Amino acid sequence: MLSLFLFLTGCSQIKQPITSESTGFWNQYIVYPLSWFIKEVAHLLGGSFGLSIIVVTILIRLVILPLMIKQTRSSKAMQALQPQLTELRKKYSSKDQKTQQKLQQETMALFQKNGVNPMAGCFPLIIQMPILIGFYHAISRTREIAQDSFLWFDLGEKDPYYILPIIAGITTFIQQKMMMAGTENQNPQMAMMVWMMPIMIVIFAFNFPAALSLYWVVGNIFMIVQTYFIKGPELKSQATGNAGGAKK
Repeated sequence: MLSLFLFLTGCSQIKQPITSESTGFWNQYIVYPLSWFIKEVAHLLGGSFGLSIIVVTILIRLVILPLMIKQTRSSKAMQALQPQLTELRKKYSSKDQKTQQKLQQETMALFQKNGVNPMAGCFPLIIQMPILIGFYHAISRTREIAQDSFLWFDLGEKDPYYILPIIAGITTFIQQKMMMAGTENQNPQMAMMVWMMPIMIVIFAFNFPAALSLYWVVGNIFMIVQTYFIKGPELKSQATGNAGGAKK
């Protein structure tokens, strides 16, 4: 809801250039600071807005890193509780209102007892969406950024060869697969997201400026490295288990 509100507050001004004199919360505190920061970093990097977007993306990821670590740990904690949650669902399988209320109470008590916040995994997404939409506005409404080129593409236009959208989809799949390691059998609905998210990202990236795809690819690579270091032992043990099963 927050990201939708922020999007709606800014979409009416999408064709207006962003400057220090732009008014409104969205412009003053999200779009203009991003635009200014990308330009300042570009000046330090010899005028390359493509390199600037890469650097700014990494810096943003470093800032929200504590939240992402918390999300990963929350995901692992939820994974550990799955057997107990399954037992609760079996115990309170009746669909009448009283039984379902009891199930909710027991579930929340289980979360509190183990210090698990089921909403913790949503916080990074809630924070990232305004940043992603802010990037879109900053790129589209800052002439210097939109008109610059990097590698084989113009930052303000779609990737003509669709290379970045495809890489964005692949890296999203890898990142989601690593995050969901060990939970696919316990939560089939979440396992479906491993496939749905990359497809959605590719579809969106086909129609968005290449600079947004660049942001997403760099962010995904950062997340893949981060997840490897946080869940490294778990990923290695799973790989060893799979290899052992294959040998059998």
